[in-house]
Amino acid sequence: MDELVLLQHRELEIAVRVWHPDAPRTLIAWHGLSRHGGDFEFLARLLGPRWRLIAPDMPGRGLSSWSLFPAYDYLYAHYMRIAIAVLDHFELTSVPWLGTSMGGLLGLLLAADASHGNRVAALILNDVGPTIETKGLQRLANHFISTQRFTTLKALESELRDHYQSFGIDSEAVWQRLLLDSARRLPDGSWSHHFDPRIAEQFVHDTPRDLWAAWKALTCPLMTIRGMQSDILSRQTLSIMRHHQPSTRILEVPGCGHAPMLDKPSQSAPIAAFLDTRRVRERCVPPPAGITWWQRMWSRRH
Repeated sequence: MDELVLLQHRELEIAVRVWHPDAPRTLIAWHGLSRHGGDFEFLARLLGPRWRLIAPDMPGRGLSSWSLFPAYDYLYAHYMRIAIAVLDHFELTSVPWLGTSMGGLLGLLLAADASHGNRVAALILNDVGPTIETKGLQRLANHFISTQRFTTLKALESELRDHYQSFGIDSEAVWQRLLLDSARRLPDGSWSHHFDPRIAEQFVHDTPRDLWAAWKALTCPLMTIRGMQSDILSRQTLSIMRHHQPSTRILEVPGCGHAPMLDKPSQSAPIAAFLDTRRVRERCVPPPAGITWWQRMWSRRH
């Protein structure tokens, strides 16, 4: 990342990773359930210096605080408040949103919200939709109930490669970055994942909602990315999504399950093309001009 912004939200510190802070256009990128904003490093570099990419770490992940009240904080309703706080902080009136898995559902809920929906200028869903396949959910649940302590970094790397093989990663450099960004050393010297294991309690405490009603209500430009071997977003669900929103752009990624890493030009180029469409550009409202990133940082501290 090129800049790290730390926001205070109640008792929680929210880490926001920023690439190309002086770029003329902005994209919000929100990670999946057990990941963090660092996953968008490769996409940010592929999109290039025209795009300021803002990628927060949700509480309980990455560099952000862990919650003392998981039953309250690890819920979509609270994630919505954090998303609005991030948009407010960066003075983003209307901006494209790209979300992987959980981050996509958060963007969907925000874009369909009666009060704040206009702040999502366009929505890109990375391997998620209104219906989530039971098999995929079970696989994710098994990940959280498995051993979270590893005696060596090599053992953690082996687990990561097994769990994230569906990301379609074929570069050793990307695997190494994933390992470095996913590891956390425990007080006894062993290793674990970067995230708070209690984020999985969201499945217990969160309230189910009709995501199809939210999808049908959207009026912004839409794009959906699907890994061809995804066990989260089925082709049937994708077909129904397009039926209700016929103008949705579709990108199916070969050699991937849940979820494409967006680390290759073949994945980033269609995203860039979608963001450059006239309809998306017309809906975007740029932040106030004439203020450099260092001036913004100075004003926040004084």
